[in-house]
Amino acid sequence: MYSVIVVPPSCGSVTDQLRISAGERVEFGRAGSGGGLTIAHAGVPRVAGEIAAHRTFWLLSNLSEDQTYVVENPEGAGEHIKVAPGRVEAPVPFELARVTLPAAGDLLTFDVWAPRHAFRSVERGGLEGTGTVPAFALDRTKRYFAVLAALCERRLRGEPRAPLPAVEEIVERLRPSWPKVSRSAVYWNIDYLAVKLRLRPGPETAEPGRRTHGKKESLASLALRFDLVREDDLVVLAPAPSGAAQ
Repeated sequence: MYSVIVVPPSCGSVTDQLRISAGERVEFGRAGSGGGLTIAHAGVPRVAGEIAAHRTFWLLSNLSEDQTYVVENPEGAGEHIKVAPGRVEAPVPFELARVTLPAAGDLLTFDVWAPRHAFRSVERGGLEGTGTVPAFALDRTKRYFAVLAALCERRLRGEPRAPLPAVEEIVERLRPSWPKVSRSAVYWNIDYLAVKLRLRPGPETAEPGRRTHGKKESLASLALRFDLVREDDLVVLAPAPSGAAQ
């Protein structure tokens, strides 16, 4: 059974994919020897790296002399790891991953698909005593959560580096399900979330005109890093009009 599938750049069919089982390895680079992944670019080392399958995750070796590789989770709203030059067998935990190689001014990518992850039950298993206090107590039925979802929507929909929407855009996004929403209501909910999640305003927020901008970025960063809002949660927003920016 194959556990890791390497999808070359501009892969046209499944026959172009490379499949390896647990314990097997495949090299990638400009030389393309031994049935590995060939990346024909003058800025890629002849042997640029190696991928090794290991049960439910995979390992990446960066065999370049001076280039850091970035492995992103396309579904993770900015989640990524960096693999420094010379680092061998760095574990990559993503089910879907995009490896980016800097190459003479270009950014080259290829994808790696790993097995579906396994999870154990989170039930308490009969343990007595009080339960664990939740780290972040958010009520998904409240309007502040809809504001948070609208704030993070672009990044949750596969644009991890998308700019955050302006308050006016959040107002318009929420209006179909919240007809009386206003700028002041959105500001209030952002302030409320910042207090509720115990955020401290950053240095740039000292300037009155930029306070909400810094707070928004802090909120979105915290929410996306800890999965306080996920793509599935976007159901709290009304469907966007066809062709409208989200």
